[in-house]
Amino acid sequence: MAMDTNISESTAPQSKWRKVAYGGMQPGFDDNHTDDSFLEDMVMNANVVKRDLLKVMQDSVSISQYLCIVALVGLVWTYTLQFVLDETSLLLLDGFLLGSGFLVLLLTKEILSLNLLFHYIINVSFFTTGLYVLAPIYHTLTRSISSDSIWAVAVSLIILHLFLHDYSGSTIAAPGALKNPNLTSCVSLNASVVASVFVASLLPSRLHVFAIMLFSLQVFLFAPFVTYCIKKYSSCLYLMFSFGLMSVTLALVYTLHRLLFVLFLCLLVFVSIVCPYWLIKIQEYKFEINGPWDEAKLCFDITD
Repeated sequence: MAMDTNISESTAPQSKWRKVAYGGMQPGFDDNHTDDSFLEDMVMNANVVKRDLLKVMQDSVSISQYLCIVALVGLVWTYTLQFVLDETSLLLLDGFLLGSGFLVLLLTKEILSLNLLFHYIINVSFFTTGLYVLAPIYHTLTRSISSDSIWAVAVSLIILHLFLHDYSGSTIAAPGALKNPNLTSCVSLNASVVASVFVASLLPSRLHVFAIMLFSLQVFLFAPFVTYCIKKYSSCLYLMFSFGLMSVTLALVYTLHRLLFVLFLCLLVFVSIVCPYWLIKIQEYKFEINGPWDEAKLCFDITD
């Protein structure tokens, strides 16, 4: 009689497996059991974004453009330390950059009130005055440090600045201001400022220090905002400005040193063409699987 009972229990129909989130295991099934319908909801490459080569190359222009801006800063530093550019030339360059920045701001801003323009002018005035007052301190800041050490630190800080710089412009809100600044943006900006101070401390006069510091901070603080305004106003104008800036930078680098020209040209080609091509090619090997085993995403419907 007991044998008949065991046979009836073993031949009894097994209950259908169902997915249970809470409540423990189902009788008759292991805790890691999956049925034949488990892979029916599998989706492959659902979140993979297909990129266009031309679009990626256009996005890489912002990186190439800023590389050219930093290269121009390095050229001005070099020519200043070689006494090719004197104080008067640097001050004229500072005035030209400041006037050009305000002109771009006036032409690209859709709504620019006189109060906002006056606010910008006041801020720049305070910034310039404070920089002129601190110029004697910058002039003697690294007097006890050798020039080789200064250049090594400055180059290292510029590389750090380029590595951490926000090339998308998403954190730019106003000239010299950051919207919700993160750690990398702050470190990048501070690295460029410290590098400018180190290079300026090598100059012979206080006026020289003030002129080169004003130039450097104008570029590092205001150039990203100006280029962002141009890009927001017109994409075509932004591309024309970027290619024009690249051409001018390459021409100036060529006059300085031909080997540097070749290296810098290869760098621009690598950033603007090779890297986008690599990004498109590696998308072919992207393999992403989504299914019922993924972590659940909670969606809240908030209504009045």
